[in-house]
Amino acid sequence: MVQPGSGRRAVLMALAGLAIAFAAPAAAQDPRMTEAKMATLDWLVLADADDGAGSYAAASQRFRTTMPQDQWTKALKQARAQFGPTVRRTYIGAQPLAHAKDAPPGEFVVVAFRTEFGKRSTGTESVTLEHESDGRWRVVGYIMR
Repeated sequence: MVQPGSGRRAVLMALAGLAIAFAAPAAAQDPRMTEAKMATLDWLVLADADDGAGSYAAASQRFRTTMPQDQWTKALKQARAQFGPTVRRTYIGAQPLAHAKDAPPGEFVVVAFRTEFGKRSTGTESVTLEHESDGRWRVVGYIMR
């Protein structure tokens, strides 16, 4: 039995699906998001290797100003001990951060991954990057869940 309005609903669902399908490739082709993703992956190589000094040196100035290197190295080691080594990482997406009224000035992007760790079969990583004055994206925040 066909319900009244079901044809209209089907058309709206199809249009919504098309809008999503066309929006995803456009976002994926944004060169700035691609740059941010590549910078994230480069930085994650250091974090995956438990290279506290290297990942600290590759992070943004804001990151290094906020946290001393020894504190970062200790936090990274603790997180890696809790989660275990990275087994597999799947890119979810990159999203520019809209400026909240309390946000610091600058341009920021969050890059997300679905990650399988040695001690956790399902997890996520969110890496926040800042576009610094030299034109490069650098990590300003890292969250493992």
